[in-house]
Amino acid sequence: MAKAADDEKRPKRLIDRWRRFKQNGSLETLIRIVATDGRAHMRGYALATVLLVVVGMTTAASAWIMRDVVNHIFVSRDPMMLWILSAAVIGIFVVKGLASWAQAIVLGRVGNRIVAETQRRFYDSFLRFGLDFFTERASSELINTVVRGAGAIRSVLDTVIMSLARDLVSLISLVAVMLWQAPLMSLAAFTVAPIAIFFVTGLIKRMRKIAQSEYGASTMIVALVQETVYGNKVVKAFGLDHHMRGRMAETIAAVEQRQNKMASLQARTSPLMETLGGVSIAAVIFYAGWNTINFGTSPGEFMSFVTALLLAYEPAKRLARVQIGLEMSLVGARAMYEILDKPPSGTERDDEPALDFSAGRIELRDVDFAYRKGEPVLKGVSFVVERGERIALVGPSGGGKSTIIALIQRFYDATAGAVLVDGQDVRKVAVSSLRRHIASVSQDVFLFSGTVRDNIRLGRLSATDEEVEEAARDAYAFDFIANLPKGFDTDIGENGVQLSGGQRQRLAIARAILKDAPILLLDEATSALDSESERNIQLALDRLVEGRTSVVIAHRLSTILNADRIVVIDRGEVVDIGTHAELLRRGGLYAMLYRYQFSEEKPLVAAQ
Repeated sequence: MAKAADDEKRPKRLIDRWRRFKQNGSLETLIRIVATDGRAHMRGYALATVLLVVVGMTTAASAWIMRDVVNHIFVSRDPMMLWILSAAVIGIFVVKGLASWAQAIVLGRVGNRIVAETQRRFYDSFLRFGLDFFTERASSELINTVVRGAGAIRSVLDTVIMSLARDLVSLISLVAVMLWQAPLMSLAAFTVAPIAIFFVTGLIKRMRKIAQSEYGASTMIVALVQETVYGNKVVKAFGLDHHMRGRMAETIAAVEQRQNKMASLQARTSPLMETLGGVSIAAVIFYAGWNTINFGTSPGEFMSFVTALLLAYEPAKRLARVQIGLEMSLVGARAMYEILDKPPSGTERDDEPALDFSAGRIELRDVDFAYRKGEPVLKGVSFVVERGERIALVGPSGGGKSTIIALIQRFYDATAGAVLVDGQDVRKVAVSSLRRHIASVSQDVFLFSGTVRDNIRLGRLSATDEEVEEAARDAYAFDFIANLPKGFDTDIGENGVQLSGGQRQRLAIARAILKDAPILLLDEATSALDSESERNIQLALDRLVEGRTSVVIAHRLSTILNADRIVVIDRGEVVDIGTHAELLRRGGLYAMLYRYQFSEEKPLVAAQ
């Protein structure tokens, strides 16, 4: 009765497992991989499938021929069949070897192409996201996804093709040989299959959870390495070596623990299959021996059957573990598709009409802005920058000045109101045409790996070496560049790590000068410079802004005294607009900031 009840429940358990496989997205992800990447490389996979079928068929043929080898050579002792069957065995294994070699090459090349194409698609999608995407995602997560996710998609396809074309064909062919040679012994051998399948399917749910947690933990390893590289000065200055070493050790131990669990779960199939296989083979040997001794049956059929049974063991074991392997790969594939499926940010759309640029007039009209439904950063900001006019933004830190610069470049979109260039809403023009007319330098300078010349030339990729060097002169960077080991061809390391802060900022200014754009945005462009360098850069910037629409942010009020107008920003609102002299006469916030920086500077120094 208990057995009957268990038999009734077994189909329900299998149906429940299949439903769980569908509900967690594994089935949809698998179908998508096959329907997209698999279909795109159908010819390569079709050829690999044919070759793998040949491998499977030759495996079965090697078992089939054992009957004739035993009967004709060892029993009948036929000299002619000795030569024929020996040659046939050689031929079977030569064909199998060549097919295995060819399919490995085909699958390897197709898989490498899929990885390359997926990583290119990922990076293309990556570039279509705005700044809000990068502020919400850890770079370590993205790095882990592009490295492991693309490989996971390849692994899924390889597993499917290898399982269906090689293992399944081999198993079916070998089972056919077994049934043909000894039907009764085959039925006895097949009793182990349901037990093995039931056991393996129980491991899948646990494997899925562990694979997901392992993926997240491995992302943390990348994050810690990045933090150590970018924050190495802080780590050294505060003596955090021991702390960081402990964090990394804990993370690595967590990954190791999860990988050990996955290895343990995968390995559990081996003792079961070995035990069941041994019992099955022993039973077959006993039955065949008893049948031969008592009834004098030919040993050739038995030999062929046992060979097929032994050869069927490996493909059966691999097929039993297919879903476990798929679950591990599908975790990375789902993470990759999550990025690929994300629509481009609205701020990066380039399908609108190009900006009809004429004068370079900038207008902010009743602009409100807040980051992700947080507290408003800007509230009703309105001002105009005419062509050739130099406008300075001043005010306490956190007032929203840098946000205004970001909105002009459409790194973000205004929550309310509009930002206009030459009367056109920046949200209704192609973003590339807008940014093509803007050059910017921020206080957070970023330099790319490569040479000094390469980094300056990023301002205008078509610039000649002479134009690059002229831009360096205008940015007062030529002298220090000439003193570098290889001059303009000196490799500056990751983010210009081999340069001082002032040198890095002058390279960024040279890059902006080389772009020669009609709109110039400067966000504390001289913040990292000493007094002498600042004076020289200020002269260069004064020449650069001539005839250009310029918006300058500066905490050092001495750098913007000659601005055409000064916009005073406080807590996200425009509190005053005027020239330096006008603002001083009014005695508002600007006058207070000016007195603090200039009138109170000497007493503060004296007090020290």
